Amino acid sequence: MTRPRTRDGATSSRSHGVEGAAAKIAASAPRMLRVRVKPNARTSSLEPGDEGTWIALLKAAPVDGKANAELIALVAKRFGCRKADVVIRTGTTSRTKLVSVAGK
Repeated sequence: MTRPRTRDGATSSRSHGVEGAAAKIAASAPRMLRVRVKPNARTSSLEPGDEGTWIALLKAAPVDGKANAELIALVAKRFGCRKADVVIRTGTTSRTKLVSVAGK
């Protein structure tokens, strides 16, 4: 069996069909992060912590959802996605939160 040729004359492999589909599913699956929030910090940052948790230092105070909004913006910036792709699943009123980040 001969392989089909591309326009430039090289042979192409069509084995990427199943692997490509699996990669697309894995890329689109949401990533879940456990985040420990520390509000009223001097600077805002998001760093990996121990045992798979992330530490979020936030400038905003935990009043009227300002710290949660800052956390969403910080996670979106860190993972290169839109703020609409970041959702706080659990812990909106606690310091330990479960955050999902949608894939690209």
